Amino acid sequence: MALLGFPNLSVNKITRTVGKKPQTVFFLIFILLIMGIIASRLAFLQLLEGSNYRKRAEANRVRTILKQPERGNIFDRNGKLLATTRYPHSVYVWPMAHTRPTWSKVGPLLSQILKIPQKEIEEVLQENGYNVETLVRIARNLNLEQITALKEYENELQDVEIHAEAVRYYPHGKDIAHVIGYTRELTAEQLAKKKKDGYRLGDVIGQQGIEKTYEKILRGEWGGQQVEVDYRGRPIRVLGEKQAKSGRNIKLTLNLDIQRSADKALNGYNGAIVVMNPTNGAILALVSHPTFEPNIFSEQRPSPKALQNILSGKSHPLVNRALSSFPPASTFKIVTTVAALESGKFSPKTILQTYPSLTIDGTNFREWNRMGFGAIGFSKAIAMSSDTFFYQIAQIIGGQTLIDWARNFGFGKPTGIDLSGESKGLVPDKYWKRRKWKMSWTVGDSINISIGQGALLTTPLQVAVMFSVPANGGNIVQPHLIDINNKVTNHYQEIKMKRTTLKILQDSLRMVITEGTGKGLNRPTVPPIAGKSGTAEAWKGKVKQNHAWFGAYAPADKPEIVVVAFAEHAGGSGSNVAGPMILQIMEDYFRQKLPGKDKSLLETSDNS
Repeated sequence: MALLGFPNLSVNKITRTVGKKPQTVFFLIFILLIMGIIASRLAFLQLLEGSNYRKRAEANRVRTILKQPERGNIFDRNGKLLATTRYPHSVYVWPMAHTRPTWSKVGPLLSQILKIPQKEIEEVLQENGYNVETLVRIARNLNLEQITALKEYENELQDVEIHAEAVRYYPHGKDIAHVIGYTRELTAEQLAKKKKDGYRLGDVIGQQGIEKTYEKILRGEWGGQQVEVDYRGRPIRVLGEKQAKSGRNIKLTLNLDIQRSADKALNGYNGAIVVMNPTNGAILALVSHPTFEPNIFSEQRPSPKALQNILSGKSHPLVNRALSSFPPASTFKIVTTVAALESGKFSPKTILQTYPSLTIDGTNFREWNRMGFGAIGFSKAIAMSSDTFFYQIAQIIGGQTLIDWARNFGFGKPTGIDLSGESKGLVPDKYWKRRKWKMSWTVGDSINISIGQGALLTTPLQVAVMFSVPANGGNIVQPHLIDINNKVTNHYQEIKMKRTTLKILQDSLRMVITEGTGKGLNRPTVPPIAGKSGTAEAWKGKVKQNHAWFGAYAPADKPEIVVVAFAEHAGGSGSNVAGPMILQIMEDYFRQKLPGKDKSLLETSDNS
């Protein structure tokens, strides 16, 4: 019987040979076993794994080049560009290049041209994985010298490509950083959460401000090309393409000119300014100092020193102080006045004697001028910002009434503005004090709240909402920079108070400007203003450095703008420090509204 594939070799012949030449028999059996293994392996590869290997071969011949979507632009209310996209050149590498023998030449040459340590390049490739079928960016914002060098060494730099890439650009930089925010490449932690949404390593994402809030609208959708490549990985032809879908443009309620005016008005102080339409909550300007340069985050390799100043600076430039909480000082006397008149325990005609100081439960509470203002009513008390007048109010109406009205005005909760990181502030009560200090509420706590001190904390934005109540006739508005349909809509909630209470409040705030602590704003260069100053006791280390506040609206009889200025640790009073900021912004705002022939008259008044 002949063996398969060997007609001249039979079992009988092998058997007869066993005794004579056993080594030959074993050799023949070994050959048969090897050939059987090879045959079975070929059958396995061709019949069972053939389709998989064909796919791998195709993957080596066909590659995917992803196309990044263009991020939507951001405009101010007048169509001025606030955030856009530019197209610098970036260098990409196929990750498999690192596993090839040529990398010993490609890696050092790339490192030399780009001035990036080779180890960092390799770490980026490793993070993406060597089997990934897309290009990996290793550097962006190439200068002309780098582009020239990469093209000059093109033959040596296998698997390296240069492409124009969309990069976020903020033409007004620091002036608007806390509103617009910035974009930056995803961190590893962010990528783990965002992979399900189609994000990839190297993607940028909104990290703060409008960029973060409206990331889904601004981002767009990735596209890409399938290309056939030669043995060196160079594209031969495009096999298919999906166009990238650009993100949507959005228009803010912000007015860039007023934003710049507010930025200038802060005059080097740390603090914040909020400018808002009191009838619908539309934000016209929102400034926070210190600020930062958002374009730094668009760089592939930001300056370590610049990043250190932003991320670890003692002044915390990334913190939006317009959304951070501080004691509101005497601006809060607006709430105390409403609480008193609405309690039924006081009338619009109430007159109280004021004093240099009052001793209550063994504690001496002083008047700010150390003299008092004689016998006065509510309007005069607000105009002159009397403390002892409101101490007496607090004693009679009690802390809970003040607390309830503080919450009615929106304090103690976020305003709902479309920016992240908003503080809700703090309206302390007896439960908070028990948890925090394990102490009971006292009349002294009520007195401190009545003048906006103690543990009470509010944000400049919340204070702007408070000033909008007398400005618009009694409504809490929701501040906003945009709504989802790019339309400014009214968001408000009515505060139920007597018309007489509202009238007293409005008249009192006007008297602040005509006769009281805000007389510096009583100028012919602006329409009639109503407002209130505030000076909060604060310590910076062991040095007393007060916070300065001023809030105002105009025109007083038909308000269209509310401005709140806050200077952190300014050292001076609200009238002297924050008041001039309000005046400057009001002048700039109303100057914009005047016809051309009248602007010259206004400028003449400014210089007189």
